[in-house]
Amino acid sequence: MMKYILVTGGVISGIGKGIIASSVGTILKSCGLHVTAIKIDPYINIDAGTFSPYEHGEVFVLDDGGEVDLDLGNYERFLDIRLTKDNNLTTGKIYQSVINKERRGDYLGKTVQVVPHITDAIQEWVMKQAKVPVDGDETEPQVCVIELGGTVGDIESMPFIEAFRQFQFKVKRENFCNIHVSLIPQPSATGEQKTKPTQNSVRELRGLGLSPDLIMCRCTTPLENSVKEKISMFCHVEPQQVICVHDVSSIYRVPLLLEDQGVVGYLSSRLNMPIETKSRTMLTKWKEMSDRSDRLLEQCSIALVGKYTKFSDSYASVIKALEHSALAISHRLEVKYIDSASLEPTTLQEEPVKYHDAWQKLCSADGVLVPGGFGVRGTEGKIHAINWARKQRKPFLGVCLGMQLAVCEYARNVLGWPDANSTEFDPESKHPVVIDMPEHNPGQMGGTMRLGKRRTIFKTSNSIMRKLYGDAEYVEERHRHRFEVNPELKSHFEDKGFRFVGQDVEGERMEIIELDDHPYFVGVQYHPEFTSRPIKPSPPYLGLLLAAAGKLQGYLQKGCRLSPRDVYSDRSGSSTPDSEISEIPTCY
Repeated sequence: MMKYILVTGGVISGIGKGIIASSVGTILKSCGLHVTAIKIDPYINIDAGTFSPYEHGEVFVLDDGGEVDLDLGNYERFLDIRLTKDNNLTTGKIYQSVINKERRGDYLGKTVQVVPHITDAIQEWVMKQAKVPVDGDETEPQVCVIELGGTVGDIESMPFIEAFRQFQFKVKRENFCNIHVSLIPQPSATGEQKTKPTQNSVRELRGLGLSPDLIMCRCTTPLENSVKEKISMFCHVEPQQVICVHDVSSIYRVPLLLEDQGVVGYLSSRLNMPIETKSRTMLTKWKEMSDRSDRLLEQCSIALVGKYTKFSDSYASVIKALEHSALAISHRLEVKYIDSASLEPTTLQEEPVKYHDAWQKLCSADGVLVPGGFGVRGTEGKIHAINWARKQRKPFLGVCLGMQLAVCEYARNVLGWPDANSTEFDPESKHPVVIDMPEHNPGQMGGTMRLGKRRTIFKTSNSIMRKLYGDAEYVEERHRHRFEVNPELKSHFEDKGFRFVGQDVEGERMEIIELDDHPYFVGVQYHPEFTSRPIKPSPPYLGLLLAAAGKLQGYLQKGCRLSPRDVYSDRSGSSTPDSEISEIPTCY
């Protein structure tokens, strides 16, 4: 029987349910189980595609083109799985499916209500999606971790709570358990860990018909025994069912934290799951990775020139991809967030201090990254940053819009087309070097872009990116864009050494750019950060970090192999110079 683990949250949202759900899945997968994950978002939007990044953070894109919540990115990175758009369930999707059934007459004239029709639809969706293979070997999962977004008590999540109240009886107790994540505040005035918010949250959850099997307490410092016993007494659980999840140096330590407190043993007993008792290599590698992360001494700084820099979750996958690559080359990552609008001349006139601070950050960075985005605000600042990186021979990576703006910058300053622009920003430009794709923009905003996994063919063997991808003939990466480089102007760029080394299968869409006579000036139309993994970093980001650390040429000369001290060993304990190159011999 499928085992279901529901993760709910209390007190506040954004408490770390996604990381905890991912970590629970990770330690179960390390036991040899096949694990899948579902994220439930109670908002009425059909998907996350039309959100501003300031609403819920970045929009994560899946292989099938699903635009989903960023927590699915955590699931994929932690569990190394490939999810589909139906793994992200929203109120909008449920109501849309029920209303479509009603219009078809599926309910035979009955009054359609929240209970039972909406709640039944939720349960059916979860049971169906839990069986979909996610490991790439077509094996049906054995465990499904379900994260319910928001906070218990929110009016919009009530139908989902009621659905799972019914669900626990449908699948039987031995196949369903509830992990409740709650906050233990520690006011600075007293320094005392307070349990009352957790007591109230658990009481509300129990009043709605769900009793938590594990209470995971988010706190800044380790939970005191007296506090754990108090929670146990007032929340009707054993002390061993109260788990401390305090702040740690790296999110990769969270699975180890749960493992040390006996979470696997409890879940194995509670859900009657077959658990392998042999040594778990996967967790050994996680521990080694976490230890290496804490020991890093050398530092590498990357200037992230973007539009949504006030909220780090806006670029969650980008930051993770940079971290994966920095860890692979044994460097501590420093990200310098720069609001691209601050680099523009108008800011010099209006706020000169902000202008000079932004340029000081840019000039002191070891590399420059311009990520994807939409809208005209800040685009000129990004072009200024790209121009600086090109002229100063600083390592540069442009992703999606970043690549398009690199094309605009080169057209303006090298080809001599001062009005060169994207039709997204200047529809009347005489040199539209970036144009829209009408077939992917039929009028509606949601789900109408070029989305999902697409193949990119390398057009030359003499390419840094091809070497970084292990000399592959093609790569398959995830896309999310409405505009593309104008293929009619391609020859003007290549005559000057600005090469389009990767194109789509038809050869019509420009996917990868490289600039000759530059240490690392690369742009990609796709989003490589979505497929980056902790032990398998994304090649474009790895190339940026290698170039920024001055190691790229040595890496390429060694046949794209890292030195032994820069990889994870297959043995337990710390890596040594003698560790065999086992995990990252090549990028792909």
